[in-house]
This record gives sequence, structure tokens and C-alpha cells, in this order.
Amino acid sequence: MEISNEPAIKKPKRLTSVVWNHFERIRKADICYAVCIHCNKRLSGSSNSGTTHLRNHLMRCLKRSNYDVSQLLAAKRRKKEGALSLTTVNCDEGQRKEENIKPMILKFDQEQKKDEPINLGSIRFDQERSRLDLARMIILHGYPLAMVNHVGFKVFVKDLQPLFEVNSAIELDCMEIYGKEKQNVYEIMSRSHGRINLAVDMWASPEQAEYLCLTAHYIDENWKLQKKILNFVSLNSSHTEDMLSEVIIKCLMEWEVGHKLFSMTFHDCAINNDIAVRVKDHFSQSRPLLSSGRLLDVRCSGHVLNLIVQDCIEALGEVTQKIRESVRYVKTSQATLGKFNEIAQQVGINSQQPLFLDCPSQWNSTYLMLDAVLEYKAAFSLLQEHDPAYTVALSDTEWEWTRSITSYMKLLLEIMSVLSSNKCPTANVYFPEICDVHLQLIEWCKSPDDFISSLALKMKAKFDKYWSKCSLALAVAAILDPRFKMKLVEYYYPQIYGAAAADRIKDVSDGIKELFSVYCSTSSSPHQGVALPGSSLASTSNDSRDRLKGFDKFIHETSQNPNIVSDLDKYLEEPVFPRNCDFNILNWWKVQKPRYPVLSMMVRDVLGIPMSNVAPEDLLSTGARVLDYYRSSLNPDTRQALICTQDWLQTGLENPANPHPTLLSPLLWRQISYFPDKVKGEFSLVS
Repeated sequence: MEISNEPAIKKPKRLTSVVWNHFERIRKADICYAVCIHCNKRLSGSSNSGTTHLRNHLMRCLKRSNYDVSQLLAAKRRKKEGALSLTTVNCDEGQRKEENIKPMILKFDQEQKKDEPINLGSIRFDQERSRLDLARMIILHGYPLAMVNHVGFKVFVKDLQPLFEVNSAIELDCMEIYGKEKQNVYEIMSRSHGRINLAVDMWASPEQAEYLCLTAHYIDENWKLQKKILNFVSLNSSHTEDMLSEVIIKCLMEWEVGHKLFSMTFHDCAINNDIAVRVKDHFSQSRPLLSSGRLLDVRCSGHVLNLIVQDCIEALGEVTQKIRESVRYVKTSQATLGKFNEIAQQVGINSQQPLFLDCPSQWNSTYLMLDAVLEYKAAFSLLQEHDPAYTVALSDTEWEWTRSITSYMKLLLEIMSVLSSNKCPTANVYFPEICDVHLQLIEWCKSPDDFISSLALKMKAKFDKYWSKCSLALAVAAILDPRFKMKLVEYYYPQIYGAAAADRIKDVSDGIKELFSVYCSTSSSPHQGVALPGSSLASTSNDSRDRLKGFDKFIHETSQNPNIVSDLDKYLEEPVFPRNCDFNILNWWKVQKPRYPVLSMMVRDVLGIPMSNVAPEDLLSTGARVLDYYRSSLNPDTRQALICTQDWLQTGLENPANPHPTLLSPLLWRQISYFPDKVKGEFSLVS
């Protein structure tokens, strides 16, 4: 046997990485290149360069549509795991190595239909689902529909998932989601046994267009307060105030909840009183509504409080402007600022409140500006003597007016802070706050200063109009709070009405008893088409073969025991529940429902009344509700679909897309927005 003396030929190193299934290695002279088989891009193919840059290219390659890069990473992990086990497994090493580097290439039929899901290994890509997810994202966060045509968005989506085809007709997808969600809301409200409380809001647009927003408030079977926007209707010039009732009736008939209507809350006290009456008369023709006229027509407490604040700001308008100019003058230069600081120290002012200019559209910032300036009254008075250029100093009378009106605004700010601390408060929390405003207005009207007393009379006239409409609803809701019952009415009314308090208390007592009697007759009467929750009597009015209807009526009439104590009497006779910070009135009534089966039905409807239909974040705003330019430019159907669906989707989230209330109260957040140094504690004598 001959033995060759020729040297052994060195075999080229084997390409073991799976990324080489996507590249062709070529050599030119002494340089190796790796050419992408998808886009023909040429990269370094030297063994010293590794394969990381090749893998990164595959991640970004726009023409790579038939391969799943996740398979590359999975193969790499399996290869490493297999290499670790080679020392313990007794098998042919070459065979094991071949198994580890077996390429994981995923292919699919190029002629596959677009609407069919594409299986990418362990990941199943669904074009239909991704398309609807995109539409839900746009609805939920209020993104413009045109974003799907933006170049940056298209590039991002292509890099993220090359298989996803962005649908330029995203509006149709949004309307499809609106239809499905509307059906869900319709079914939920149809199954609900409680009554519906309707909030009626007016909106405007930058082009002076008007919109009507209808929001249903109710307490569900789990004793959770719910609210859902039902309609957002565009009003044209033909929709006069008298025709609003027809629009509301049409919307309620569309949702088939007119027979469940319990109350209507209007934003403005100046709105025609006949609107609620027309709506009530229309739906009472087929079935009497439970609530009386005094409970059906409710006006927004947040709006009337804002009107009172506007009177304060308007009355102090000229003085406020002088204060703004004074603050602006002090902060125009470091020299003036230093001189003012020296004067403040000379007169013994050690206030940590900084001076700042307000944001006129947020009246709480105006209050904070006035409150801070009052701390420096003595310094501003001396500044006029030391600096002849300062010509906007306030007189002593103007300082007193500022102090008085600032104290009024402080009370209103504290009350609105309480009301805005709960995103969706129940009706019982309003009565003590509104009564405090009533008492303060009575005191302010007694001021010896004609300027202050005339302002107080103007504010009280607006408040009295609101009080005459809503006092009964406020009182009834407070009575149904086990911490208050009739005691809170008996505490406030003598202070408000004096000698006439007894008659007023009797009116409230008669009102709640009258309402309760309606619930008693409705829950037990065999003539009602639908039995209310808690009633043991099934509905039989639709069964034409039931010949014992008269017997049911006979049993009902002959079984009444006049000596039985009603739910309401039993509830009022028991001691009040101790007040504490952790009390949840809905949880309390949920537990007590078996003890008060009829009264609990009334409680669900009354506590669901929206005593204020102003959003917590808008309570401190001086402006009207204005729709943004984007949404006001949409066609009416699309606008309603986007606004309603956004509300429904946010309701289904545990954390709605508004992070501020979960961290801070709306009032504190606004203070941080305008005065961050003050909230953070970075105080200086004057900033």
C-alpha cells in the first residue's frame, strides 16, 4: 500500500449558523462577502466578523417576508443547549452536530388569501384581528384616523410586522367596532332592572357648531355606579331649544330605555323647563314613570357653583388686572425683584408663597394668585413709596375687596375639590356641600359693604334658582345615606329657613314617602308588565290564558296588614351609622338589600342621579365645553361613533387612559401644572 507524501488539503470551515440559510457566501480575491438572498445587500462574510451583523440585517430586511426571524433565535438557543449536553450523551458527535444546525426555515404558500390567518411557526398572525386592534387603539386614545397614512407609522408597522397590511379605510373598522360595542351596551342596559338617570350636556366647536351629549347613569346589579355615553348628536340651526325634547326622545327610543327614565340632569338652570316635561309626557303615555316632576328635572350643581365663581371674578375684574400688573412689574428685572424682597423682609413678611401670574382659564389659579398677593400686601404698599415707577398700587378698599372675595373663592374651591375627588360620585355627597354654600351666601348678603352685599345678592339669586329645583333631590339622596338619614336635613334646615324650617322638613319627609309608596305599589302590583328586582311576583300580564289575574289582585288587596312596618319606616327609625372615612354607601346597601327589599330598589335609582354632569377635570375651568378641531371636522356619524366607543372601551379598562386622577387629585394636578415649584416645596420669598 502506497502512502502519499502530498500534504493534506485543508477543508474550508463549515458554515454552521442558521443565518447562512439567508445569505450566499462569495469570495472575491482575498475578501469574503455575504449577500442577502432577499434584498441582495452585500455584507462582510469573513469568519472574523461573526454573524451578529447578519442576524441584525435579517431583522430589518423589508423584503424578507417568507421567513420568521424568531426561528433563527430559537435555533440558536437549541444549538447552545445541545452543545452543553454533548459531554454526557454517548452518541455519534457528527450526527448530533448535524441535528443541532438543521435550519428552521418557514415557508408558506405565496397564493394564500389575504384574509386567512398566516401561521408563523408558534406565532399565529391574524390580519383581521390586528386590523381591529389598530382601530381600537385609535378609538381608545383619540388618535386621528389619518395616522394610518402617515409615512412614519407605515415604516414602524412594516418593521414590526411586514405581513400586516395597513387598511387606509380605518374608518370602516371603527364603525364596525362601534356597532358591536353598541349592541353590547344595549344588551347590558336591557338586562338592568334599575332605572336610568340621563345627563344632558351641550358642547360647542371652534366653528360655533353645537352638539348634544346624552349620558346614562345607573347602578348595576353589583351595586357599582356606571355611566355610558349613549349619543353625541350634532345640532343644526333648525334645532331650537324647544326641539331638544324631540331629539332626546328619539335617542331614548333608539336605545329603548324611555320607560326606564328616572331623572334628567341639565347643565344650565336657564334651559327651558318644558323639555323634561315633554319627555316625561311622551313616555308616560305607555307606562307611568316612577319619579315625580320634582325629581325628574335636575340641574347641574357644578355649573351653578362655576357661575357663582364667575360673578366673583367679574366683580373683581379691574382689581385683579391691577394685581397681575403688580406681579408682572415686580418680576420684570432682578433689581426690582431684589428691592421688593428687601421691602418684604423689612416689614416682617416671611411667607413661603411665591408670587406668580394666573392662568385666566382656570379660576383656581386666579384664587391662588390672589391668595399669594394678600401675603405681600404691606410690601406692595411700601413699594409705591420707594419706587415712583410703580403706579398700579391697590387702595385699602380694593385690598379689602380682594380679601373678602378670595375667602369666598376659597370655600368654593374646597367644595369643588371634595366633589372632584371622586370621579363618579353618588348623589348623597352633594347635600352637605351645597348647604354650606347656601349658608355662606346668606351671611355674605348681610355684609355692610355695599360692593360685597350687592355681589352676594347677585350670586344668591342664581343659587336660589338652582336650589328651588334640586333641593328635594339633594335631600332625598342624603336621607338614603345611613350616616345622615333625616338628621342631616333637621340640622341644616333650621339654619337656612329659620322659623319656616318645620314646614320645609315636612315637605322633604312627605316627598320621600310619596316616592317610596310608588315603589311599593310598582313592586307588588299585578298590573305591572315587568316586576322590579326584589319582587316575588312574576310578570303574568302577557299571558292571555292566565284567568286568575283577578285572584292575584284579590290576594294583594286582602293581604295588606296595616300594622306591618315599611322598609322606609324601619330604616329611618334605626340609629344612624357612624361616620368614617372608609364608608362605601353602595357596599352598605348591597349588604342591607335583604333587609330592605323595596327601599333598596329606590336607593339604586336615587343614588345614581348625576347631581353634577361636569367632569371633575372641568370643574375649575372658566370656559365652555369645546370639541377639538379634529373631531369637529368629522362627519356626524363618525364623530358620534368615536366618542361613544371611546367612552365604552375606557369603561372596560381597569385603568382608563388618564393617569392623573390615579396619582393625584385633579385640583392638585392643576396646581402642579401651573405652579410646580410651589407643590414640590421649592419655595422662595418671591420666585
